[in-house]
Amino acid sequence: MNIFLKAAAFGAAALGLSVTAASAQGVLQKTKDRGQVVCGTGLGIAGFGMPDEKGVWKGIDIDYCRAIAAAIFNDPMKVKTVSLTAKDRFTALQSGEIDVLVRTTTWTMSRDTSLGLNFAGINYYDGQGFMVRKSMNIKSALELNGASVCTQQGTTTELNLADYFRANKMKYEVVAFVTNDETIKAYEAGRCDVFTTDASGLFAERLKFQKPDDHMILPEIISKEPLAASVRHGDDQWFDLVKWVHFAMLNAEELGVTQANVDQMLKSDNPEIKRLLGTEGKFGEMIGVPNDWVVRIVKHVGNYGEVFERNVGMGSPLKIERGKNNLWTKGGLQYAPPIR
Repeated sequence: MNIFLKAAAFGAAALGLSVTAASAQGVLQKTKDRGQVVCGTGLGIAGFGMPDEKGVWKGIDIDYCRAIAAAIFNDPMKVKTVSLTAKDRFTALQSGEIDVLVRTTTWTMSRDTSLGLNFAGINYYDGQGFMVRKSMNIKSALELNGASVCTQQGTTTELNLADYFRANKMKYEVVAFVTNDETIKAYEAGRCDVFTTDASGLFAERLKFQKPDDHMILPEIISKEPLAASVRHGDDQWFDLVKWVHFAMLNAEELGVTQANVDQMLKSDNPEIKRLLGTEGKFGEMIGVPNDWVVRIVKHVGNYGEVFERNVGMGSPLKIERGKNNLWTKGGLQYAPPIR
């Protein structure tokens, strides 16, 4: 053990941190040595992470995994995806089975402070909603008193559901399942009156139904569900890299840098674009990757707007409007710190 590592371990011990936290340093180097990023994802949600007809996984979460790989290796396919249930996702990250969790996971205070995780920026602003059969002739979630509701175990969805019905003095019967597939199949089979999850998930799951037009999504959004990638505590360099991959994609969209024009933009005299694309400064070196790291991300994966549009936006089967996920310059909430 060299002097630096001894000092790091001593410092961790002095602060009361576990040996695991101290030894967690170096995820980026381990990733480079392995030759791939090990990325925890979901079991299959359209628009976020799901195999296409050729078995190739696609979605916002998958693109984020590939953007990290692109920044490190200049190859977006140097990713190993590990499909995880909602119940198992945090254990997989804590144990080191995966390097990063990008799995439609809501950033909450308890998860941030008690699970040994750091959340690396909100890649999708979501909120919980309800889906019912049109034949029920229900127009509002406030008409769901006495309903049976299908939901997934181990999620914030269960807690939000309980809060909503209690706050509105309504009764309900919960029908909970371990996986999302089990939950949606139970709803479609008529084992419950209502299916609840994040609104993006409702749009995605409705596409799979034999008769999607027989179902409607109620207007109420009952929670804040900021979805974000997360990493383990104890490795600031890795945390910085994952966080700044997200910010880089947002900054690229804001500055008009796209997959189609990134090579042309390398000639730009705009100081912000020069810093973004690495023709000025050494910002890549600050996070342990080459200075053209953003060029790699945009060329292989795209900016944030391109990722959103093809996976869940109006150019996708889900046709979800940008809304809160638009850039701050266009009335949305997506905003990135500057690269400077």
